[in-house]
Amino acid sequence: MQQLIRGRVLGFHADPAETDDNHRYLEDGAILIENGRILAVDDYARLARPDLPVLDHRSHLIMPGFIDPHIHFPQVQVIASWGAQLLDWLNTYTFPEEARFADQDHATRMAGLFLDQLTAHGTTSAVAFCSVHATSAEALFTAAEVRDMAMIAGKVMMDRNAIPAVQDTAQQGYDDSRRLLEKWHGRGRQRYAITPRFAITSTPEQMQATGTLAREFPDCHIQTHMSENLDEIAFTLSLYPQARDYLDIYESHGLLSDRLLLGHCIHLHPREIARMAETGSRAVFCPTSNLFLGSGLFDEAGLRKAGIVSGIATDVGGGTSYSMLQTLSEGYKILQLQGQKLHPLAGFHWATRGNAMALGMADRIGTLDVGSDADLVVLNSAATPAMALRSERAETLSEELFILQVMGDDRAVAQTYVAGRPMKPV
Repeated sequence: MQQLIRGRVLGFHADPAETDDNHRYLEDGAILIENGRILAVDDYARLARPDLPVLDHRSHLIMPGFIDPHIHFPQVQVIASWGAQLLDWLNTYTFPEEARFADQDHATRMAGLFLDQLTAHGTTSAVAFCSVHATSAEALFTAAEVRDMAMIAGKVMMDRNAIPAVQDTAQQGYDDSRRLLEKWHGRGRQRYAITPRFAITSTPEQMQATGTLAREFPDCHIQTHMSENLDEIAFTLSLYPQARDYLDIYESHGLLSDRLLLGHCIHLHPREIARMAETGSRAVFCPTSNLFLGSGLFDEAGLRKAGIVSGIATDVGGGTSYSMLQTLSEGYKILQLQGQKLHPLAGFHWATRGNAMALGMADRIGTLDVGSDADLVVLNSAATPAMALRSERAETLSEELFILQVMGDDRAVAQTYVAGRPMKPV
């Protein structure tokens, strides 16, 4: 059945950081949807028909749903855990918490609650780390499939430097990953990400197994972490003394490509930057996590100048909010500290089409292009009394977007549509 979603429609067709011709805005617009896909986007008057049901969201903004390219599903109950930097935080909070995901009932319950949090905050697609247990990935993919939600995920592979309850072996990591991949990759809207957690928790044998998977399944994403914290970098290089630098560990195992998503990438050397650009490897900026753990400042302008494509993500639970609005807010501040600017149009492009491009999926998500999946977020820039008061003085679309970016959170999300279906109770 066809339906119209009506409101003030905003979609991007280019990066505002690179060109002034970057978006389309319709003051009284509508999106025509059928079977979870976008059939047309135009002025409401051009698309309206007497037989078409209308979901009326005037005077709110309707945009492509947010995409979160780096988030940890098993960390939903350790978000906001006090007082540590990266390695201490992992050992004190994260690894004991992730051990609980060996239990199928727990993993299933958490998967539903995790996806509820995403859609409540306007996020319609994510790239998620599961725990080391195949049960966690099964639970997440199953819950996402029920919602028809585009999910890229994988069980982490980690065979050292963690408590035994969250370790596998090089062979088990390969076998479990391959079984999950063969079951879920390309099934409906599900995709598999080969997921070595990071070099500290993988032996050279496990990295070799990861490289084998990457060669056998070249259309899969690979997700991991790199150069988040100075102590992490030093420990990593002590474990791989032959490596020229952190990136060389992944490079020597054949992982560099435009399918590789490297979380953080804060403390990079010139050679690493050059090789990431040459191979198309992606950096993923995690501002709330970087601030919370005291990791450092992401150099967006420097990486862009070098030709590196970057995503922006929440990194829950080191990250402190599921909200891509709050993520953009903290990202703005980090860039400000370095004399870099994040225009609100560029910010909202980054969280939608920009992240889709970083994933190589802009043909299906992140835009309002005809044929794309109907994943949408409806935003209310007067959602709280403080926002409403500020909005009285907003005169431009960019001002309104900046109010949402700085003051918004889940309260500003009036509705979220996944494949054309509303996800928030009315």
